[in-house]
Amino acid sequence: MRAEFQVQIIPFIKSQRNLLEFCVFKRNKPVMWQFISGGGEDSELPIEAAIRESFEEAQIKNRPFYKLDTTSSIPTYWFKAHANKPNLYVVPEYCFAVELDSKDIVLSDEHSEFEFCDYKKASELLRFDNNKTALWELRKRLERNDLKEV
Repeated sequence: MRAEFQVQIIPFIKSQRNLLEFCVFKRNKPVMWQFISGGGEDSELPIEAAIRESFEEAQIKNRPFYKLDTTSSIPTYWFKAHANKPNLYVVPEYCFAVELDSKDIVLSDEHSEFEFCDYKKASELLRFDNNKTALWELRKRLERNDLKEV
């Protein structure tokens, strides 16, 4: 059963010259650029949902995950499982980052393409402000060497 929360996960990679690249994904339905995202299942914790969604959508596994402070609320009309629940109008979204050691991504059928890009281009591609806020936080944390593994 679908849990009443969402997660978003930002895959990133640091190059040998310490340049940062963030991976954004083009979703098929609706067509838009965003990070990995999905809902929790049953009694999953948000970090468990983030790990599962990262594997399901991009085959990411055995990598370090970091919790971000960015949270937001998403209207239930975005989710079939929640759209008609009485007294439920928004679901919380929790944000995470995952550090990759290569650009080897295997897309699920939820996405048509992905792109590793710098902060500016990622910001321009992203549709939702909450994605942009999480990206900004991650970039600042990386600049300040302030990421804590979950």
